[in-house]
Amino acid sequence: MSELSVNHLLGIKYLNQQDIQLIFETADHFKEVINRPIKKVPSLRDITIANLFFENSTRTKLSFELAEKRLSADVINFSASQSSVKKGETLIDTVNNILSMKVDMVVMRHPNPGAGVFLSQHVNASIINAGDGAHEHPTQALLDSYSIRERLGNVKGKNVVIVGDILHSRVALSNIYALQLQGANVMVCGPKTLIPKYIDKLGVKVETNLRKALNWCDVANMLRVQNERMDISYFPSTREYTQQFGVNKALLNSLDKEITIMHPGPINRGVEITSDVADSKQAIILDQVQNGVAIRMAVIYLLASKIKH
Repeated sequence: MSELSVNHLLGIKYLNQQDIQLIFETADHFKEVINRPIKKVPSLRDITIANLFFENSTRTKLSFELAEKRLSADVINFSASQSSVKKGETLIDTVNNILSMKVDMVVMRHPNPGAGVFLSQHVNASIINAGDGAHEHPTQALLDSYSIRERLGNVKGKNVVIVGDILHSRVALSNIYALQLQGANVMVCGPKTLIPKYIDKLGVKVETNLRKALNWCDVANMLRVQNERMDISYFPSTREYTQQFGVNKALLNSLDKEITIMHPGPINRGVEITSDVADSKQAIILDQVQNGVAIRMAVIYLLASKIKH
C-alpha cells in the first residue's frame, strides 16, 4: 500500500496530489464501514489519540472523536477552557504532560495560526491540525472536495465559488489549496471588506456580484460570517449582507443551471442561506457531515500507519 508523503496533517499546502488521492480512496473504504451494522474496525487498537481543543468546537470535535472510536483507538479529550491553560500553562507544557501519558497522535484546534507546525517541531507525536486561527482547516477542505467528487464524479475542471467571509476563514484558504491541487477553478465572492487584499496572488478569481458568481459556478460553498473573529464591523448590517450575499430558493431557481450548494457549518439560517436552500436536494450539507467522519478516519489511519511502535 502506498503511504502519505507527510507525518502530520498541518495544512493542505504540505500535501501533494497523490496524498489527496490516497486519502480519498481510503475514505471510500471507511465510508463502506460506517454504513455497516457494526461500524467499528480494530485498525488502531494500540493507538492513543489526544484531542486538544483550545477553541470551542462541536461538530469538528465530535467528528474526530467518532472517527477515532470507529477505528478502535483510545481517546483522551482535553478542553483548554477547563484546564491549566487558564492558569498560564504554555502549549508545550500542556502537550508534554499529555505526551508523558504516551499519546501517539494529537488532534489540535488552536486560535493561533501555525500552532500545529510549532507543536510538530517540539513533540514526538503525529499532529493533525483541526483548525489554527484564520489559517487552515485541512480536514474540512478534504471532506469538501471529497463531497464534490462524490456528487459530480470529479473535482478536476469544476468551477467552485466560495462565498462569504473569506478574510477570517480557515476553511476558505484550505479549500483554495485543495481545489487547485485537484485542478478545479476557484472564485471567491463576498463584500470587498471581507476579501483579503492579496487573494488574487493565489490564482483565484474575485467577484463581488453574487448572481454572476453563481452563474459561473458548478458548486457554491457558502461560508458563515465569523462574527466572533471580528473586532470591527465589516458591513453595515446582517440584513444588508443577506440581501447581497445570501442565497435563497428564488435566486437558485432563476439561474440558468442547477448548482450544488455546500456549507461547512454551523449554518446561520436566513443569513448566508435560507432553510429551503439548506434542506433542498441541491444542498449536500448532510453528506459533508457524513463524509467528514470517513475522511477523518482515513487521515488518522494513514498517519497512524506511519507511527513506529
